[in-house]
Amino acid sequence: MIPASAAGREWVVEAFGCEPGRLASLSALHALFDAMIAELALHPVAPAQWHRFPEPGGITGMVMLAESHLTVHTFPEHGSACINLFCCTPRASWAWRERLGELLGADDVVVREFARDYVGPVVRVGAGEAR
Repeated sequence: MIPASAAGREWVVEAFGCEPGRLASLSALHALFDAMIAELALHPVAPAQWHRFPEPGGITGMVMLAESHLTVHTFPEHGSACINLFCCTPRASWAWRERLGELLGADDVVVREFARDYVGPVVRVGAGEAR
């Protein structure tokens, strides 16, 4: 059994059916990050960085966290957004479907959650030896 202190959580999230205007809006994406940071008690170590692509492209954003990172990539031309949150310490999940519906207008959200283990299994190389 791996101790909880040796595992983090990562969420890879796709949101579909989003409102294109929100996906192209820096203020809407700032509001998304602000909500996630506040509601998940995350700790930014620097301001978020943003890159806007030429139309019809969207926006890529990233904030470095004491916990690791939060990123978003939006595709207004497809009505979708991809979000990645990695926390190096255990934490509860966010209400992804509900909150992305409210903040981006998403009508379909796919959430994949992964345990990120930092302590690998002990490999026995011989009697009484561990590597």
